[in-house]
Amino acid sequence: MLSDFITIHDLSTYEFNEILDLAQKMKEKPHKFRTHLQGKILAMIFQKPSLRTRVTFEVGMLQLGGEAIYLAPADIQLGTRETPYDVAKNLERWVDGIMARTFAHSIVVELAEAARIPVVNALTDLLHPCQAMADFLTLKEKKGDLARLKLAYVGDGNNVCHSLMLAGAKAGTHIAVATPKGYEPKEEIVKQAQADGRESGFSLEITHDPVAAVKEADAVYTDVWASMGQEHEKEQRAKIFAPFQVNQELMAQAKPGALFMHCLPAHRGEEVTSEVIDSPQSVVFDQAENRLHVQKAILSLLMSQKKSV
Repeated sequence: MLSDFITIHDLSTYEFNEILDLAQKMKEKPHKFRTHLQGKILAMIFQKPSLRTRVTFEVGMLQLGGEAIYLAPADIQLGTRETPYDVAKNLERWVDGIMARTFAHSIVVELAEAARIPVVNALTDLLHPCQAMADFLTLKEKKGDLARLKLAYVGDGNNVCHSLMLAGAKAGTHIAVATPKGYEPKEEIVKQAQADGRESGFSLEITHDPVAAVKEADAVYTDVWASMGQEHEKEQRAKIFAPFQVNQELMAQAKPGALFMHCLPAHRGEEVTSEVIDSPQSVVFDQAENRLHVQKAILSLLMSQKKSV
């Protein structure tokens, strides 16, 4: 039974689909779940700023009958003023769950290992599992059977790319990743995805050719070229990643009616043109909405039970 939500790699195929199915039910009939987490409190730890993560988790808890407490970077100074272990041991005495949006992935892992309450990974430099779950809910809504789809990811082999590969492995989706040389996804995540997808029909292609990746794709996904913490590399990355921009010419290589996807925020004119992100093919705001529903499902499954320690 799921006790934390740190990486999609930890999920069984059943749990992966359980989250998507519950999220769909919560989206269709939210009134049925208004008291599901009544009296529960979620502590939300932020090392990085956020629009979608803060609003969707906070609203999600309110819609489930619970409450959320926002803890800004200066409130805790995680890892400097206080260790993740000590933070976890304090919070478990006061609240019913912890959500953390951090730089180092090890911080979320340490919180989960120490806390007797559920911990949710809201983003680390290694993974962005809540986003990928929302993306696959969106794909399921728009395109149907996930096992019949090809998702092309074009850009930096970053935390979003990692979680999309892991989700694709659970769903049996064909994932094609195109990055510049030296910016491929981490080998450890590639191996996890390949191991997870052995029985699902999953296939993974990693290339340095964006056109090859996008060919016959049902959806084309990109993300910013320089993530938070990489701002000093922005100028250099802009030159290296320029051939990987998702524009109308690249989208034309995908299947007719292919979706355009982005986790947001987007840098228009860099990784994607305004013509693409504002086109009828774009589902970026559907993805953003589905963060709410997926996270409500995750919170409900975790916080309505006792964590095994």
